[in-house]
Amino acid sequence: MAGCPVSSSDLVSGSAAASAGQNLPGVDAASIGVSLERVRAFIEPRLSQALELSSDAAPRLAESMRYAVLAPGKRLRPALVLWAAEACGGTWETAAGAALAVEMIHAYSLVHDDLPAMDDDDLRRGQPTCHRAFDEATAILCGDALQALAFETLAREMPPATAARGCLVLAKAAGAEALVGGQADDLAAERGWIPDVAASPGADQMRWLEHVHRRKTGALFLAALELGGLSANANEAQLSMLAAYGRAFGLAFQIADDLLDAEGNEAAMGKRVGKDAGRGKLTFPTVVGLEQSRVRGRALAEEAVISVSGLGDSAAKLTALARWIIARDH
Repeated sequence: MAGCPVSSSDLVSGSAAASAGQNLPGVDAASIGVSLERVRAFIEPRLSQALELSSDAAPRLAESMRYAVLAPGKRLRPALVLWAAEACGGTWETAAGAALAVEMIHAYSLVHDDLPAMDDDDLRRGQPTCHRAFDEATAILCGDALQALAFETLAREMPPATAARGCLVLAKAAGAEALVGGQADDLAAERGWIPDVAASPGADQMRWLEHVHRRKTGALFLAALELGGLSANANEAQLSMLAAYGRAFGLAFQIADDLLDAEGNEAAMGKRVGKDAGRGKLTFPTVVGLEQSRVRGRALAEEAVISVSGLGDSAAKLTALARWIIARDH
């Protein structure tokens, strides 16, 4: 239940990690902003071009796809693809197809998550959600089409030697054992289909939340990093470092998102805030409180930083992003 006590050992991987997490170096938000703007300048024209469909696509469907994908966004997942490639000695051009595909899967997941049968949201990225701007049936078809287009793009644009492995990585991340499975379990807990979760002690709820969000949120971050590495012909040691970073980063991102839903500003966020608590949904703040959530998030951010230290200066953007993600205000 909300406010149930959880021991510090359940919150962080040891006291040393907690201490490190509480003392992250200062975050240069302006520098991160510039870096993300460069990613947007690189990726958004390519997204727009990829969404220029032929006359065989139904016009309303094509319009909804462009609406969903080209809405203003941080483009974190494409950034992770490009920066992972860069960290492993690759180029943005070689990684571009993978970055496009990951963002299409992300956009599809948002369109479907916002539907009345799911999270029932009216606002996304500062504008009406897809089913509000068009209609529910179009939104469902929009998500379906974006998912297919993602794999078409990946198969066409990724280097041939790694295209099959890339499609496997993205399919697993988007499937029943990862993104979709995490969303299903999140809904099941919220709606009482798994009553033991609501009645569990706080430590058990924390483990449940981490299990859900390592799939619902974290799996696509992991895929973005692996795809970036694959596009750069990364070796297994480099891929392992990227995966460790992704596991910590994805959970830190979700904790930050939960904190922003509890305390954030709707105008800055571009979506409704406070809705999770209003629905009685389990989140990190409702299970362990705001401060303990911050402690856990900071520890995870530092874990991510340490994970890619072996990549040296080439991973500087990944390091900066991990430290920014838990301190962000939108």
